[in-house]
Amino acid sequence: MIPTTAFGRTGHHSTRVIFGAAALGGMSQDTADATMALVDAAGVNHIDTAASYGASEDRLQPFLAQHRDRYFLATKTGERAGQAARAELERSLERLGVDHVDLIQLHNLVEPGEWEQAFAPDGAVAALARARDEGLTRFIGVTGHGLRIARMHVRSLERFDFDSVLFPYNRSLMLDDAYRADVTELREMCTTRSVAMQTIKSIARGRWADDSAGRFSWYEPISDPEAIGRAVRYVLGNGDLFLNSTSDARLLPLIFEAASGNLDLPGADEMDRDIADLGITPLFDGDALELI
Repeated sequence: MIPTTAFGRTGHHSTRVIFGAAALGGMSQDTADATMALVDAAGVNHIDTAASYGASEDRLQPFLAQHRDRYFLATKTGERAGQAARAELERSLERLGVDHVDLIQLHNLVEPGEWEQAFAPDGAVAALARARDEGLTRFIGVTGHGLRIARMHVRSLERFDFDSVLFPYNRSLMLDDAYRADVTELREMCTTRSVAMQTIKSIARGRWADDSAGRFSWYEPISDPEAIGRAVRYVLGNGDLFLNSTSDARLLPLIFEAASGNLDLPGADEMDRDIADLGITPLFDGDALELI
């Protein structure tokens, strides 16, 4: 069984693996229903979706109609202006078929201009705080990708008392000295404040080398089961981190299996051998590869 731990100060004990519902975005309803049955059978109790994940919120509605009380439900808004963020949250509630979400997150808040707009008096942060006061959400978080995001999360937490953050975390990214330092600072800050820390891209192999069709994720994931197990343990061997699953739902059984077993951190030599043998490359480089 996948272990649980406190999701920050929310009072909820979430499974260490959070279901990344971007996986549902391009699925038929039947395939989405089968995927959610798999998630449910694994004991996962936390769902993370977003307004921008295709049909994901719609695909979740039938499942939530039956199981809402058993799940911590999170979604995201990419809007930065207050009125637009409020409207997008309300649309998400309608699509999901619920009267509130447990967590609303500002999606990929990293660009300086967008950051200033979000934190303006009429921006998204203030609007979502009002929505929280009205019961449309219980908590507010902030997410992002790229090598700048850990530093931006620190800045965001200095401005507003967010309940959760989300950032990329895997061995290839953590070999970047500057990013590792920023992540270390962010983790220390979150630990002090009891802010939940979610991670993404745990099993990323790298950018796709070509434009072939038939992909289930914008990046190429690791597919070797043993390497996936080590990549999962590289995250979950840290007791303060949660792992948000990949959008390639075919890999969910391997992730769930790895998270249900021994979670001791793998050795640096093992991880570096995987990087060499599998040709793992960082998804982000602080420059051209920051944008997707």
